[in-house]
Amino acid sequence: MSQHRPLKSGDHVYLIDGSGYIFRAYHALPPLTRKSDGLPVGAVQGFCNMLWKLLKDMKAGEKPTHLAVVFDKSEQTFRKRIYPDYKAHRPDPPADLIPQFGLIRQATRAFNVACVEQSDFEADDLIATYAREAAAVGATVRIVSSDKDLMQLVRKGIALYDTMKDKEIGEPEVLEKFGVAPDKVVDVQALAGDSVDNVPGVPGIGVKTGAQLITEYGSLEELLARAAEIKQPKRRESLIQFAEQARISKLLVTLDQNVPVDHKLDTFLVDEPRASDLIGFCKTMEFSSLMRRVAADLSADAAAIDPIPVEVKGWPPEGGVATPAPAPAAAPKAEKAKPAAAQPEVRPQASASSERLRAIAVKYDDYETVTTKDALERWVERIRQQGFVALDSETTSLDPMQANVAGISLATDPGQACYIPVGHRAGDGLDFSGAEIKQLPVADVISLLKPVLEDPSILKIGQNLKYDLLIFRRLGIEVAPIEDTMLMSYALESGLNGHGMDELSEKHLGHKPIAYKEVAGSGKSAITFDKVPLDRATHYAAEDADITLRLWMLFKERLAREHKTTVYQTLERPLVPVLANMECEGILVDRAVLARLSGEFAASGAEIEKQTYELAGERFNIGSPKQLGDILFGRMGLPGGRKTATGAWSTDSDVLEDLANQGIEFARKVLDWRQLSKLRSTYTDALPTFINPETGRVHTSYSMASTSTGRLASTDPNLQNIPVRTEEGRRIRTAFIAPKGSKLISADYSQIELRVLAHVADIPQLRKAFADGLDIHAMTASEMFGVPVKGMDPLIRRQAKAINFGIIYGISAFGLANQLSISREEAGSYIKTYFQRFPGIRDYMEATKKTARETGYVETIFGRRCHFPRITSPNASERAFMERASINAPIQGAAADIIRRAMTRMPAALAKAGLGARMLLQVHDELIFEAVDAEIEAVKELVKNVMEKAPEPVIKLAVPLQVDARAADNWEAAH
Repeated sequence: MSQHRPLKSGDHVYLIDGSGYIFRAYHALPPLTRKSDGLPVGAVQGFCNMLWKLLKDMKAGEKPTHLAVVFDKSEQTFRKRIYPDYKAHRPDPPADLIPQFGLIRQATRAFNVACVEQSDFEADDLIATYAREAAAVGATVRIVSSDKDLMQLVRKGIALYDTMKDKEIGEPEVLEKFGVAPDKVVDVQALAGDSVDNVPGVPGIGVKTGAQLITEYGSLEELLARAAEIKQPKRRESLIQFAEQARISKLLVTLDQNVPVDHKLDTFLVDEPRASDLIGFCKTMEFSSLMRRVAADLSADAAAIDPIPVEVKGWPPEGGVATPAPAPAAAPKAEKAKPAAAQPEVRPQASASSERLRAIAVKYDDYETVTTKDALERWVERIRQQGFVALDSETTSLDPMQANVAGISLATDPGQACYIPVGHRAGDGLDFSGAEIKQLPVADVISLLKPVLEDPSILKIGQNLKYDLLIFRRLGIEVAPIEDTMLMSYALESGLNGHGMDELSEKHLGHKPIAYKEVAGSGKSAITFDKVPLDRATHYAAEDADITLRLWMLFKERLAREHKTTVYQTLERPLVPVLANMECEGILVDRAVLARLSGEFAASGAEIEKQTYELAGERFNIGSPKQLGDILFGRMGLPGGRKTATGAWSTDSDVLEDLANQGIEFARKVLDWRQLSKLRSTYTDALPTFINPETGRVHTSYSMASTSTGRLASTDPNLQNIPVRTEEGRRIRTAFIAPKGSKLISADYSQIELRVLAHVADIPQLRKAFADGLDIHAMTASEMFGVPVKGMDPLIRRQAKAINFGIIYGISAFGLANQLSISREEAGSYIKTYFQRFPGIRDYMEATKKTARETGYVETIFGRRCHFPRITSPNASERAFMERASINAPIQGAAADIIRRAMTRMPAALAKAGLGARMLLQVHDELIFEAVDAEIEAVKELVKNVMEKAPEPVIKLAVPLQVDARAADNWEAAH
């Protein structure tokens, strides 16, 4: 930056938060090393690409006249003198990032962009000062960052710009995030504190509460002066006790806008990069792709420009540098081109027999490690010619929202597969022997694969492909159309076996794949896949793609032969992208609510514990089954005790429930304590750990093939099992919230399984009751006990409700007796009376069991097949369980099918109506949406219509479906 001229009104000043750019670049791409010496350069390359893109993407009217990248020079700043613990808990930067800090500064200068840093001040202070000076003369300021700490600077003429989202952050966005205008942000931050920077704040006050307080009192000082007026005792005491801490926090978060800067704004005038500097730097760093783009843009002859020397601090590391990687394996042999099929679903290979596929042996040496662009281009051409490809991604985590990509595998024919490493790194792997890792930059791989993976004429085949869709989406690739071998197996063999690739391979192909632990280790010696040596990684990953392709060829034929193509194509495959979208969206969770509930549950648990000790007459470990059993059945001598195989007394929930139903208060207290402890450990303490740091949301994962009836299962975290029958469980749902200006909508099928039962079992009384809109449980009670519906005793209705739902699950007299706290004789009498009043249900149950025994399976009204291979087991207990499950499966399965059909139709219906609502969660018979306030009523109406008509046109139910939809600020209020 050699040009100078005074800043004037109308100029555009761009101030780039250098630290933010560095860490975004480092975390956005997999590790990359310079192949000549192993120098880590991934963050440098990412930084260069981001800076180049910023410079090239600016619209004509927005191009900067002045530009600077502002860095932190050191951690020792004036804030450390105010508060020595400021940023004390920040971890050291990653070892492979340290040598890149200096290189990034050299890269900035190579771009001919001002590189600014100054001792005793943070980059944010310099940015604040320059922004103030520029705005004062009428220039427009864009701070290239999304850092919340810089939002206090936003005002007319000054905005933040998030390049990752291509979004400007102005006063409305700051108000949405903090609940106050930018000039009050520091007051809210002073109250809320910042755990990352170790800003203490005021305990118990978060951003939301802080915003409410500042809005009410006007400023931090006014709030602290009038703290005694606060009505809430804990909040009042905290504000009084930690007033000075709040003032110190405000000093720490307030940016200094009057730094005596070493570099003046007029020296930041934008100038074209010098070809010799930028191309020379790219050559030195071995950034060939960027070098070609720069040379083309600057009309320079890259070959005539020499590399320029760069200084690297902290490199090479102790012990020397890596050695060159071995030459890549041979490329696949050229084959005669095959015309791409018009419809990717119809392939001649799909008719291949299991014997043929077994005969083609898995030969690891035939798999290719793709490390050159030419080799990848050959694979891409083969895919285009063939019209289908099996693919898989290897990553560093099971969480697709946070995993880094290690590599991608492809297969085009049985035995013909490859692995494309993009994120492997040396140092901690299993026997790297110091070899250099040769791999393509992820950006180059994406540019070549994106067109074919998004091509609608090329079929993409995967195993549990939903995970990979999310991984590829984070790389900017929307994979479609798809086939999923896990779901093909699920449609064919639900209840017969698992649907994991290894199990399917052994069962159908007679081949046992490499176990993950064989390549990545297990236990304490386990490593992430990005550290697996490339030869082993290729064997493992390419085999996955190869086996997936073979399974697809086998299952495609079977789906047609066994008449399950419709089930797969209407209930399974279309749901994959829908669930991927839902998982990507996530749901907001209020940490403060969870923290408060956790404290309250802990206090309640402690009180229950105390009461339990009083009832026992001694202190003991309430969490110890052995000590609890000794007190219950030893010292107290209570009846009903049974011992486990170890000789200890059983104290499981069934035992305690039985005692509690007999009026044993001690047992009830233990159950209450266990419930609170479980709620704390499973939800209030655990849920905050699942909040994604990038999105601020919880992203559950849905398992599509883990139940025999088609019901989805939620994991990591499980959001389907939050108790709704207890007050404490319902309070946990209040922590799931909508963002400001939006509401959560809960749309819930009313008694869907009873409605399905009325249809499939053809029960006249139930069909008429649903058609007339009657209270089904009151009607049942009236039929059974001869009491009028009007003025019915709630206890009688509750008993009828328990029987209605219990019958669906094959409830026994013992189970019903426990549920209603009545004798087994009375429960048996209820069940007998129920079947006398509704004989069609008994007939349905007997017919279903007979079918299951004869065929080994039952089917839903939509054709989903649920297998019960052990229904003829000689073990009476197992046989009875299978019979109950076979009775329930057609009912629960049909209900699951209906909501699946609704979910697959929902995105298109919302889009067609021009509504921006997002589907976030599925919890059994309930769907959760997030919608802006202005669209609430329209979304509710549309959602109800789609859900209630979901069975059509395949099935016209004999009873109407009913959906209740409500909107509120949190999940519990909407339910």
